Amino acid sequence: MTRSIFGESVQGASHIRSGKECQDSFKKIKKDEDTAILAVADGHGSDSCPHSKTGADVAVNVFCKILNDCLDTYAEQPENLLTFLNREGDTTVAQKIDREWKRRIRKIHTGNKREIPLDVEGREDNDAIYKLYGSTLIGLVLTKEFLFAFQLGDGDIIKVSESGAENVIEADKILGTETHSLSKSESWKKAITFVKKHEDAQSLPVMYMLSSDGMANSYKNEDEFKKTCCDYYALLKEHGAEAVSGNLKEWLNETSELGCGDDITALFAYYTE
Repeated sequence: MTRSIFGESVQGASHIRSGKECQDSFKKIKKDEDTAILAVADGHGSDSCPHSKTGADVAVNVFCKILNDCLDTYAEQPENLLTFLNREGDTTVAQKIDREWKRRIRKIHTGNKREIPLDVEGREDNDAIYKLYGSTLIGLVLTKEFLFAFQLGDGDIIKVSESGAENVIEADKILGTETHSLSKSESWKKAITFVKKHEDAQSLPVMYMLSSDGMANSYKNEDEFKKTCCDYYALLKEHGAEAVSGNLKEWLNETSELGCGDDITALFAYYTE
């Protein structure tokens, strides 16, 4: 089996026109030949969240750090790790991500000597600080034995195989443009996780794709979005990961221009014989 992991973030077409920087971020860790950690974050980018690009950068780093620590702790006990993530993924793990993201954001904010908002009683308002850096977060851990998926806010984690495209995890959808955010108090309570043990003979090839919501929102419905995911899978099968990776930035720029105009991030893990 061979594995290819690659991705791109592109500035949305509307953001280029308005001079707003790309608010997305992604990170990938190829821990060993069987294990990888992937994360994508989407800073909110609104006027009330002027530092959300930093929030997204911190989010992907925090996810990768905490899940890497979990992998190290259970390095010789994959079944115990599977059990731990199944039981504690949306509680203990999500709480660690929430706390560490907020700790780092507070440190960055004070380190840059930015103004600290005060509440009505004149005390430092940490919630107001976190809001300035608001971001979503999706993540995926792939091992030889299982996968672990994490989602807080919008975005998509898709698996594509010969049987078609499917959501690895079903997001908690909110009507309109609102989304769950790491900046909210006790954000961990809105996290959704999913653990699945691989079948003994996992069919190959298989593609996993993590994408910020600018990707799916550039298509008229979910069916069209998933058809595009299948198109990427077909391109990987026919032309290989190097060719797709080399053209990905151009394709994502075109998707944003013809679609919703938002920033787009797409991060792929492709496995084949």
